[in-house]
Amino acid sequence: MRRWIVGGLVAIALLIGAGTVVAEEAAAAAAAAPKTEPLKTALLVIDIQDFYYPGGLLPLSGPEGAGAAAAQLLAAARTRGAMVVHVGHNASAGRGFHADVAPLDGEAVVMKDDVNAFLGTDLQARLQAAGIKRVVVCGMQTHMCVEGAARAASDLGYEVVVAADACATRDLKWRDSVVPAAMVHAATLATIERNYGKVVDVAEAVGMF
Repeated sequence: MRRWIVGGLVAIALLIGAGTVVAEEAAAAAAAAPKTEPLKTALLVIDIQDFYYPGGLLPLSGPEGAGAAAAQLLAAARTRGAMVVHVGHNASAGRGFHADVAPLDGEAVVMKDDVNAFLGTDLQARLQAAGIKRVVVCGMQTHMCVEGAARAASDLGYEVVVAADACATRDLKWRDSVVPAAMVHAATLATIERNYGKVVDVAEAVGMF
């Protein structure tokens, strides 16, 4: 009986020792493994300009809420030192960026003449120079310049994230049919999510900088 007990204790001790060795080896392997750096991310604020707000030339549906949500993204990006690019359309009177998201001194401003923010601008060169791998996109209009930026960024190899509640659009008319802004917004985001990137809410997007 004593031999069985002693033998059992020895076996237990060996198992504990083996477990310790395995744990130490696992810890050493984890320490030696290359660290995965977070993707360097930029915020693209697309066309949040006064002419899309009430009283402007082309007021959208709910631009105030989208602009306020974009301001949250902007604050998070600034706090964490992320790159911010304000994209504006030259069709506005001057730059006309809305006060909620007005550029600060030193932040990049890219003015464009087309839907695609990369077309005929230095946006790609700026992102490449900063080593950006992922872009978080917000702005106006969802079905036009937001989608255009998302598609182009995806084609250029960036990981694309669109903050759904920080975008706004408007009703569209085709022949005798009127498509409500909410449906235009939803259909566009569904297309982006299906083919070009990830669609999230601002609450999730703020953690990506």
